[in-house]
Amino acid sequence: MLAPLTLANGQEVQTRVALAPLTRGRSGPTRVPNDIMVEYYAARAENTGIVITEATTIDDEHSNGWKDSAGIYTADQAAGWKKVVDAVHAKGAKIVVQLWHMGRAAHDSYLEGRQVVSASAEVINGANFGSDGVHAADESKQPYQTPRALTVDEIAHIVDNYRKATELAVEAGFDGVEIHSANGYLLNQFLDPNSNKRTDNYGGSVENRSRFLNEVLDAVSTVLPANRIAVRLSPNGVYNDMGHAESIETYTYLFSELSKRGLMYLHVMDGLTFGFHKKSEVFTIANVRKVYGAGVIMCNVGYDRDTGDKVIADGHADLVAYGRPFIGNPDLVYRYAHDVPLSESNPATWFTHDNEGYNTYPTYLEAQAANENQTATAADTESKAE
Repeated sequence: MLAPLTLANGQEVQTRVALAPLTRGRSGPTRVPNDIMVEYYAARAENTGIVITEATTIDDEHSNGWKDSAGIYTADQAAGWKKVVDAVHAKGAKIVVQLWHMGRAAHDSYLEGRQVVSASAEVINGANFGSDGVHAADESKQPYQTPRALTVDEIAHIVDNYRKATELAVEAGFDGVEIHSANGYLLNQFLDPNSNKRTDNYGGSVENRSRFLNEVLDAVSTVLPANRIAVRLSPNGVYNDMGHAESIETYTYLFSELSKRGLMYLHVMDGLTFGFHKKSEVFTIANVRKVYGAGVIMCNVGYDRDTGDKVIADGHADLVAYGRPFIGNPDLVYRYAHDVPLSESNPATWFTHDNEGYNTYPTYLEAQAANENQTATAADTESKAE
């Protein structure tokens, strides 16, 4: 896991560890990346192979739905991201931006009163994944809202918004883009027959349900070559009321088709600790490899150092993405390399909006130096007292 890897596009990543996308809500109301975000990402880029940004919305029409999350649909946002990109590159890591549309998982308080949208007018059932509602813009908990089904023209417009966001990503200097098609957000809502009841060319068969994602990839490919484009999928996930009996069939088709595109990597949330829908067999990362072939695979969810090493040694994945362990351990790769204990993070600050619990976790070496200074100060105080 600590060895370098050469990607299909010739880019070499310094280790096979990736920073998973973590929605942290520190961009403020403008959704422009700021100085504390520069510090946060730079700290976690040390010895990391690929840094994936937090989920980043592609427009201010229907995609926003998380307080103070980042966007990439204005020049100011791209300029803010460029500072992050430059800081990450200075640490030797590659960085991709994860492009995000929340669809029915949003709330209309973020949309200036516009109705949330999805594949069909199917409301999220929070009971299916242990949720009691959605956070509105005032941070109150509200019931999930019934979405409006997108028209074909609106789908085409959103596809073009992905293209425009990719152009801004190029301006910001990103090494690639990752299309977020997981976790029950808009593209996943089209893939899942429980949320997609359409009878047109975007519903019904697995080929039709995959059409929106394929159109996004085609549009993004007019800006970047395929080997700078990645896709994230969650075949086992229940989050945002996903999961269906046709999961194995759907994702076998998707992985097979995506293997033909020559992507930068395929990011698969194969682990079950984020929730498993239990409506089909588990789609293991070993089976993903059998279908996807020799392309670069990134696995995610619930891995530690040992299981990460093993999945790579077994040949099932090429990169392992870590999320929550990186929150309290900006030097996660160093800790894995030197077999030192991990620090716990404070879940109460995961989704708050200031610097506390964001850039306030020391590295292992910083913590050791602080302890030594504290011990020396205490000894000096005791000596003077004598």
